[in-house]
Amino acid sequence: MEEKTPFWQDPKKRGIVYQGLSLALISGVGYYLFSNTQANLAKQNIASGFDFLNQEAGFDISESIIDYFSDDSYARALWAGFLNTFKVSLVGNVLAVILGGVVGILSISSNWLVSRISKSYIELVRNIPLLLQLFFWYMLFSETFPGVNEALNPMPGVFVSNRGVVIPAFESHPIWMWVMLSILATVVVVIPLIFNWGKKKKEETGIEKPTEVLMLIALILIPLSIWLIGGMPNKFEVPKLEGFNFQGGFTLSPEYISLLLGLVLYTGAFIAEIVRAGILSVNKGQWEASEALGLSGWRTLTLVIIPQALRVIIPPLTSQLLNLTKNSSLAVAIAYPDFVSVANTSLNQTGQAIEMVGLIMLVYLTFSLTTSALMNWYNNRIKLTER
Repeated sequence: MEEKTPFWQDPKKRGIVYQGLSLALISGVGYYLFSNTQANLAKQNIASGFDFLNQEAGFDISESIIDYFSDDSYARALWAGFLNTFKVSLVGNVLAVILGGVVGILSISSNWLVSRISKSYIELVRNIPLLLQLFFWYMLFSETFPGVNEALNPMPGVFVSNRGVVIPAFESHPIWMWVMLSILATVVVVIPLIFNWGKKKKEETGIEKPTEVLMLIALILIPLSIWLIGGMPNKFEVPKLEGFNFQGGFTLSPEYISLLLGLVLYTGAFIAEIVRAGILSVNKGQWEASEALGLSGWRTLTLVIIPQALRVIIPPLTSQLLNLTKNSSLAVAIAYPDFVSVANTSLNQTGQAIEMVGLIMLVYLTFSLTTSALMNWYNNRIKLTER
């Protein structure tokens, strides 16, 4: 008769016991912290919960994508801050990838001057703290550029002053938000689908489909359809100086421009090094084989080298995109009303520290997980598949 093994000698049973004890310990610590926090809040007569979100905020926000007034609720104020953070993160990530890609390619150029300038930019920007760079760009706008009455006018309808850059724009209308979202959806969803369809058809039939033309048509027709459905608003505003400020057009504030410049230049330098390392990781024989086939340098880079380098570039690139979004929280230092800034103001007025800090953590966690999911999906699409 086979003897039964005591549970303390059975690895599986021991594992279950250890996991149970760990779970009990974590639950106990969590309960202690929660009960202790509740008791301290009760002693200070601070009500917990999110009921305060429906109360009147009572403070202004210097710029917002949506209409916001001081008598709106805290929830709307936080939503305005969230959209400001999203605006900086989205535009910043796109521009940083473009800048980093271009500089990374130029840094390995055979032209001595071009490669040295690119490498100098990388070394200079990467070794200066981001916060100092934000201060530099903000002071450049606020101290160097002239006042509104003496604003620079580099081209018709465009004015540059210490209050920002004012450009001509269509009159504000709700449909423009949907048009922008449709452009984003086209770039993120539709264009990759067209590219994959063309790639699949080429593998099946050997015939190259006009995917570039289809992508361009989709990028034009989808937003155009949304604009037509929305009533075709077409009133165009050219900014004019009236009194002490410009009226009409679209204003890019000094805070937004300074934050965007700092984030893009700083993150772009790191991305450039990632791109350079990715390109250099491709075997030199790939360049030689492409030259033997008669491919030009540009076609070799775009059709042979970069597709292989992407498998090395994407993982660290994801980290840099996450860093740009998280670094946008430094906006509070130059008075840009991002989510952290609005949440801090709400915290000071309501005293709901736990709730506000929790919301800040939740927002940045959402940004990070969404970015990671998109980049991991793309990484899986381009990875090598073994037969």
